Amino acid sequence: MIDIQTFILYSSLFVSLFFEVFLLITYLEVREELSLEEKYLGKNIKWFPTVTIIVPCFNEEQTVRNTLLSLLQLDYPKDKLSIIAVDDGSTDKTLRELNEFKNHPQISILLKENGGKHTALNLALERVKSDLVGCLDADSFVNHDALKKIVPFFDDSSIKAVTPSIKVFEPRSVLQYVQKIEYSWGIFLRRMLSSLGALYVTPGPFSIFRMQVFRELGGYAHGHHTEDLEIALRLQKNHYKIVNSHGAHVYTSTPSQLPGLFRQRVRWTYGFLNNVIDYREMLFNRKYGNIGFFILPIATISIFSILYTVGNVLWSNLTRVLDALVRYRTVGFSWEFPSFDWFFLNTSVTAILALSAIIFTFIILYLSIKLADGKARISRGVFYYLVLYFFLAPLWLTKAVFSTLFKRPISWR
Repeated sequence: MIDIQTFILYSSLFVSLFFEVFLLITYLEVREELSLEEKYLGKNIKWFPTVTIIVPCFNEEQTVRNTLLSLLQLDYPKDKLSIIAVDDGSTDKTLRELNEFKNHPQISILLKENGGKHTALNLALERVKSDLVGCLDADSFVNHDALKKIVPFFDDSSIKAVTPSIKVFEPRSVLQYVQKIEYSWGIFLRRMLSSLGALYVTPGPFSIFRMQVFRELGGYAHGHHTEDLEIALRLQKNHYKIVNSHGAHVYTSTPSQLPGLFRQRVRWTYGFLNNVIDYREMLFNRKYGNIGFFILPIATISIFSILYTVGNVLWSNLTRVLDALVRYRTVGFSWEFPSFDWFFLNTSVTAILALSAIIFTFIILYLSIKLADGKARISRGVFYYLVLYFFLAPLWLTKAVFSTLFKRPISWR
């Protein structure tokens, strides 16, 4: 009879393989669609809806100026684009930076006491009268054609929100190069989930909504510090369609040091887990299509699967080290040159499944970089990612799971 440890291991490998194969099949199905988007999307637009972009700010003196300049440089009719910057009780020189734009005809500036990003967004929403509305985090910058590559999707009246492709802005540190590759994964994943109708987050950097969404479903909620995830699940629960424009590029500043990255990823994972708990009626429910029956469950399971796999690997290696120490204390140090015999090659089911998962992982990594950058090449970011990410991700996953299970609060910054 199979033991529980083996069952968990087989289940984890099966889920990983199934999801990877599913993504690859989806990619093959949408390749032609991706090619057409790259050639024609954003060109010969006949209808330019009015758009308002909200920029919530809290202590963003270093980046908010360039954020606003990037919006002003968008290739979009100026009379159709409005910007509302909201200072959410900043304690640095953010307001001084905002005041440099106070006389600009496209920009309005609002001030409020600190209450969190969702309150800043909701204050601005009260003043929005445009057809479309979006958010741009004050540490992010848009490509000049980003809005033009999002707007055409709204020609389809069933589409209620469009997300962009998010890239790392000017990586410098090792951790930022790791995140650059990770964000390439995100670009690939969001585009595939878009085709499945299963996007579960509308990122703060430049997700665009019909204003109708907020009139019918209400404003942003706290969402366990992840209001962009909560609003996406609320849309999905109400069968509002969300799609992704992979050609609309947005660049975001990312943490350069481990403590900042750790806090950010704990918040993201904690927010995901707690929002899934809030929207648990969607899990394994065919009423909600792919996102309810497949994507949310597998995304949740994968967190625990990763922790189990990493724990199992660490325990196995620790056991080997302890065995080696016992042998050393018993017979002293000895060295034997390793030999290889094909007869002893591990051909167990576990080994074959694990090898297959690794191969598919590299294929998806290749496709992710190609989709994000237009071409795939080996860079130092790939090397850093492959070496470091396996050790980094379990740190914040463990903290997020612990905080969720024991209802511990987490910090925003």
